[in-house]
Amino acid sequence: MSAVFEKPSLRQRLMPLFQGFDGPLAFAVFLLVCAGLLTMYSSGYDHGTRFVDHGRNMILAGMIMFVVAQVPPQRLMTFAVPLYVLGVSLLVAVALFGLTKKGARRWINLGVVIQPSEILKIAMPLMLAWWFQRREGQLRPLDFLVAGLLLLLPVGLIMKQPDLGTSLLVLAAGLSVIFFAGLSWRLILPPVLLGVIGVALIVWFEPRLCADGMRWPVLHDYQQQRICTLLDPSRDPLGKGFHIIQGMIAIGSGGVFGKGFMAGTQTHLEFIPERTTDFIFAAFSEEFGLIGNLCLIVSFLFLVGRGLMIALEAPTLFSRLLAGAVCCIFFTYAFVNMGMVSGILPVVGVPLPFISYGGTAMVTLGMGLGILMSVARAKRLVPT
Repeated sequence: MSAVFEKPSLRQRLMPLFQGFDGPLAFAVFLLVCAGLLTMYSSGYDHGTRFVDHGRNMILAGMIMFVVAQVPPQRLMTFAVPLYVLGVSLLVAVALFGLTKKGARRWINLGVVIQPSEILKIAMPLMLAWWFQRREGQLRPLDFLVAGLLLLLPVGLIMKQPDLGTSLLVLAAGLSVIFFAGLSWRLILPPVLLGVIGVALIVWFEPRLCADGMRWPVLHDYQQQRICTLLDPSRDPLGKGFHIIQGMIAIGSGGVFGKGFMAGTQTHLEFIPERTTDFIFAAFSEEFGLIGNLCLIVSFLFLVGRGLMIALEAPTLFSRLLAGAVCCIFFTYAFVNMGMVSGILPVVGVPLPFISYGGTAMVTLGMGLGILMSVARAKRLVPT
């Protein structure tokens, strides 16, 4: 008597690949993707192939998310040291013989022109999470010092390029891992207080510090100009302050309910600079108003909050630290972009996640989402 075995259907074979995917997290991403496509179509339909390219970048990010989500956190940990060493080595190579564009040396030609600093957005939290996993149960102050040195090395190399936006993102990702690893508040509060005092002094002495011919140590000229422009955009309304002024005009003109889809005058009359990239939040605000902004902010908060819940329930220290850092990356992206467009932070090259145009940033976001999905799968497959 011969036995008959049923061949599993395609659906049965594919289902294990999606097992453990976090539904609420996927829903938050879906809302942001829809908002991004709507905004890009409105602000970029007359801007070449931006809308089509934006959709392609999202599909690519989704594929990367799906692939990374299949890798368990234990396997991700094996990539930490090699990826960190590769990223730092490439940063050193950029400093020695990188490509210079618009006064910044950020790229290197390896057959394909790449920006190595983008690698560190993921490699940095991976490396620090690996380090604290190795030191679990025997943490000493020296371990936090080593973590700080591991963080400052790539951040210093990125600032040297110069690239203030990316260095802030890498710094935020690394500091979040160090904080979640258990850094004492006694070590956190003094630098925070010094920073608040420093900002207050800069605002108070702004007329003298931003006077013509005044040079600040450490910062580059363009970084000093960005801070001075933030404090008083009217100093150069048609030059350095044009971006901030037009962004605030667009946000304010949207009112409560906005001017409507594809009806933003500041956007379509091209008063908003970089309306499909760094300043796309101004275009969104003009067309969808305060209500649209609140919905967008709630979507980002829901994404970050759900990610932190995944981190809280992760089965290992490495998973918790890595997931928490990824959430902070998303928060920093959104907060810095909205802050600079609204005129409360200096203008830096930080895109708005899923909304702004940009292939490299979308790949990084896809990897981050993949890591969160991987941790969520591990939470369901391994008892906590």
